Amino acid sequence: MADTKANVYDSSEIQVLEGLEPVRKRPGMYIGSTGYDGLHHLIKEIADNSIDEAIAGEAKTVKITLLADGGCKVEDDGRGIPVDVHPKTGKSTLETVLTVLHAGGKFGGGGYKVSSGLHGVGSSVVNALSTKMVAEVYRDGTIHHVEFDAGKTVVPFAKTGKTTKRGTCITFYPDPAIFKETVTFDYTWVSNYARHQAYLTKGILIAVFDERTGAQESFYFDGGIKSYVKRLNNGKEVLSEDIFYVEKKIEDSEVEIAVQYNDSFAETMKPFANNVLTPDGGMHVVGFRTALNRVINDYARKNNLLKEKEDNLTGDDIKEGLTAVILVKLPDPQFEGQTKNKLGNPEVRGYVDKVMAEYFSYYLEENPAIAKKIVGKATLAARARKAARAARDNVIRKGAFEGMNLPSKLADCSSRDRTECELFIVEGNSAAGSAKEGRDSKIQAILPLRGKVLNTERARLDKMFANAELVSLIKALGVGIGDQFDIEGLRYHKVVFMTDADVDGAHISTLLLTFFFRYMPDLIKNGHVYLAKPPLFGLIKGTGSGRKIDYIFNEAALEKTLTEKIEERKAAGAKVNEEDERFKQAGFTAQQRFKGLGEMDAAQLWETTMNPANRTLVQVNIEDAEKADSIFTKLMGSEAELRKNFIQANASKINLDDLDF
Repeated sequence: MADTKANVYDSSEIQVLEGLEPVRKRPGMYIGSTGYDGLHHLIKEIADNSIDEAIAGEAKTVKITLLADGGCKVEDDGRGIPVDVHPKTGKSTLETVLTVLHAGGKFGGGGYKVSSGLHGVGSSVVNALSTKMVAEVYRDGTIHHVEFDAGKTVVPFAKTGKTTKRGTCITFYPDPAIFKETVTFDYTWVSNYARHQAYLTKGILIAVFDERTGAQESFYFDGGIKSYVKRLNNGKEVLSEDIFYVEKKIEDSEVEIAVQYNDSFAETMKPFANNVLTPDGGMHVVGFRTALNRVINDYARKNNLLKEKEDNLTGDDIKEGLTAVILVKLPDPQFEGQTKNKLGNPEVRGYVDKVMAEYFSYYLEENPAIAKKIVGKATLAARARKAARAARDNVIRKGAFEGMNLPSKLADCSSRDRTECELFIVEGNSAAGSAKEGRDSKIQAILPLRGKVLNTERARLDKMFANAELVSLIKALGVGIGDQFDIEGLRYHKVVFMTDADVDGAHISTLLLTFFFRYMPDLIKNGHVYLAKPPLFGLIKGTGSGRKIDYIFNEAALEKTLTEKIEERKAAGAKVNEEDERFKQAGFTAQQRFKGLGEMDAAQLWETTMNPANRTLVQVNIEDAEKADSIFTKLMGSEAELRKNFIQANASKINLDDLDF
């Protein structure tokens, strides 16, 4: 996207809009939070500027180094931030960019035709939130240096030497007074960020190095988003090894699309605008879907793959098994909301529609075998959709998914304030009986499950509607499923899996997680799904009215507790023979092992696992959706060899003492 004007990159391209003072007072307004996410957003803000140089065709390499002393250094070989005196501030342009909010090369239109930064506030915000920032620019054979403390200049801008390099190097140290939760950078986050940016910026090398551990990686993908699609489909059976790919300039924008189908029932869609992920879609996704649906239906009609009386394939039919990456680059992206989750530019819809329709039509015509497989898969999906609708109508009367006909085995709670209600999904009738008796019936509902639910990684909706346990769960939740899903119907703020602390219990939890991840991911994303942590042991002290129980959650904790108690008794002068029943030597009168929830009485289950004052709940979240998708594919899919390889590769990393069963 570079042109001749881009080579004249100087102070005239830097527009100053307002000062920097508000950032330290309200950092959350600028970086979202001051926790883990906000901390790592600092790296993104600096590195995105280097990526923008690569998008402009001016940089080939970006290096991100996590320093041993806690800082982060980002260096590129681009043009270097301009260093001449800025006409509006009277300071060097480098200082202006790093100390004035809304000062950057992304406002005037000449510095960058395409940029991932909508507001251009990144560098100055990072400076304001750092105890130290060191900036060096290698430009015109000279090293230009300046240092800051909390956004204020402490080492004045100066020329410090000669160099043959070009580019910008920014080193910063997050302020622990701002980031009170942590100022320790996560290498995995940085690695994932670098990998994604390398996929999206074809031909750029992004290197990551961690001085703290010696870990290092380099990412370079000549195939760009084609390589990305290949990675997303890793472990899945694809309909064809060939990946559809198109890259086209329209007006002052670019459209890049890569598509490949696999044999799964889920869709993987990754839409980007100027390298920013837009998980809620937007105009580029609308244009893509419109063209994809039209082209496939037209091809199916033209080649008699759809009968004359058959309805057109729907978008839901066509997206089954679809893996697509859409990348649009445009000079003035209009993101909806501060989080940039959705692209609003209306013209982009037409650009993507035109490119996708024209070139995907050519692709299908030139690859009839692949086209037939794609249409065949969508046709099967259409039949399954109709079968699912029939099954739903047969087993559940109208309105049941909205809660008008709750499952008979659900012991519901009495409160109608959904924000305080909890649904416990309990393994087995015995445990469910104790849970029903011991619960707080005002806010806690109990749904027993019989045996292991259907593995939904390998099943369409029609199979689910034939499974009584899943039907009961869907009805109890109240959100519907498939095209009827609506999170506003959720009847419980917390949905808790309560299974035995053993291998079977872990398997049941995994089956439930598979169902929620594949068919109700919004419940996980919105923080509604939890795992209960029942104890594995009860250490009993005393007898009769003086009887007390210490609850222990795994083998490692048991050993630690016994050792500590024995040492305490030794220190107090007690005579201890550790070879003789260790739990008695530790001061306990008996030891009880809970092989399952059903072995606990109602009082014990309430006290250990359900009482909000005492219990331990683990909230389920999705930190890396791509990694989660890959793991579910490997562990719950149809390829046994993938599971075997995964277990062999990861077995050495598991500490059995850390497991809860």
